[in-house]
Amino acid sequence: MGEADRLIIFDTTLRDGEQSPGASMTREEKIRIAKGLERLNVDVFEAGFPAASQGDFESVRAVAETIKGSRVCGLARAREADIRTAGEALAQAQAARIHTFIATSPIHMQNKLHMQPDEVVEAAGKAVKLARQLCDDVEFSPEDAGRSEHDFLCRIIEAAIDAGAGTINIPDTVGYNVPEQFGGLIGTLLERIPNADKAVFSVHCHNDLGLAVANSLAAVRAGARQVECTINGLGERAGNASLEEVVMAVRTRQDVFGCDTQINTREIVPVSKLVANITGFHVQPNKAIVGVNAFAHESGIHQDGVLKHRETYEIMRAEDVGWHTNRMVLGKHSGRNAFRSRLEELDIVIDSEEQLNEAFARFKSLADKKHEIFDEDLQALVTEAGAALENERIKLLSLQVCSETGETPEAKVSLIIDGEERRAVAPGSGAVDAAFMAIDSLVQSGTELLLFSINNITTGTDSQGEVTVRLERGGRVANGQGADVDIVIASAKAYINALNKILVGADRQHPQAGDV
Repeated sequence: MGEADRLIIFDTTLRDGEQSPGASMTREEKIRIAKGLERLNVDVFEAGFPAASQGDFESVRAVAETIKGSRVCGLARAREADIRTAGEALAQAQAARIHTFIATSPIHMQNKLHMQPDEVVEAAGKAVKLARQLCDDVEFSPEDAGRSEHDFLCRIIEAAIDAGAGTINIPDTVGYNVPEQFGGLIGTLLERIPNADKAVFSVHCHNDLGLAVANSLAAVRAGARQVECTINGLGERAGNASLEEVVMAVRTRQDVFGCDTQINTREIVPVSKLVANITGFHVQPNKAIVGVNAFAHESGIHQDGVLKHRETYEIMRAEDVGWHTNRMVLGKHSGRNAFRSRLEELDIVIDSEEQLNEAFARFKSLADKKHEIFDEDLQALVTEAGAALENERIKLLSLQVCSETGETPEAKVSLIIDGEERRAVAPGSGAVDAAFMAIDSLVQSGTELLLFSINNITTGTDSQGEVTVRLERGGRVANGQGADVDIVIASAKAYINALNKILVGADRQHPQAGDV
């Protein structure tokens, strides 16, 4: 694949995706997702906004020190302090990029920046020059380019390229554009800017009108050769362009786009599940590529056609994007080596021997409760095991709930809190509420429950329930996950997981200071 035919995939799940209300991630969770993106063979990924907070700075630095196979990017406003902070956070990266931006639409310049156009051009040039001194790979974005005046865009982009920007990103920040219009904008910029051939043109589209992927693909046809996107289309408001949809559209329709990515598409579904588990933003069943129904056929005519010849109703193979049809056939008598081998077959990465031991112990416990264990169960086990090892001040020893028609439910809970066993009994409006009340009577966390979500991991009445809990305290938000065949126990696990994050301060506020 020649350089001109290569489409660069820039993933911003860890930065823009994290700006989804409630999607905040701990440093350890960011590293796990970063490793998944590395396995996916993403070219560049934005690890965060280092100047937003000390927590975000530490997360970006940790990711930069860990990742070797992809370029790690940090976002910075066109301000000296932001850019120097990003450079410091990325100092240990094997391959780094600083992405700096400033708003260019009249409404943003007048009402947000309170700057004149000349001042904005000058600030952009200075920012790119400084970033270029700290990093050999610099990207510049004119924020809200989709509503900016074309003449001014040409002027500021030409200045940014002259200052040393190797990538020019054109954001549709508010999701206002439509495909024909946005593709036309990219074509106009490539034609009118004298030094356009000295930079890769990129796009970053939001999904407010449901057109993020369509606008991105229109830009690719017009000559853009980098697309900024997120796993599962995660992002603030209506989200961003979905990585899996962009990648598979280009891969499937080579006759239309004339370029391709270097994405390892078999990792798409595993990484999608990882992001969903960590953020608590679960994928709708009919979501393209990664939804559980994406390759399902119920119509008799469709089923008959697929059985006779797959391509009658399928334009992609499920296996090519990471869907597995294999079942986990190990039982409660299976050993650690067989367990580890199956995880490797499924490309489930275990970060440490301690996490393997924790996951294997949970597997044994589940095997005593559930006759058939599916691959999806293993994904949940490993996610839960990783979460359990992160800053665990509170542990669940036992839970007993009494729920009877016409009577007030009551929960009895036993916890280990900072090494000390404590017990409590509390009533509630339901079994889960009673369990939460009993736990909180011991912890007294002062949190507010923002989200309680249940998803079945597999099918059948003995399926594990996967629960996501989102808590808030003092402007901080933390997600917790738990899985069990007993949904009340799964709920208690998720609640405790979120409490652990709140209590150790591992969660953080969203970096809303900048958005491209």
